[in-house]
Amino acid sequence: MKKKMYKSGNAWAVIIQKPILELLDINPEKDEIELTVENKTLKIEKVKNS
Repeated sequence: MKKKMYKSGNAWAVIIQKPILELLDINPEKDEIELTVENKTLKIEKVKNS
């Protein structure tokens, strides 16, 4: 899936579609995510509550 980035204030944003959020079990209204970069690949992971 190809996506465009959008200007958002002083940063850039990517819209993540609902089916992808559901596959990742991420609720954007209550969950936090962690972004990491490995080998020039952006990884998005749900932060596990402890």
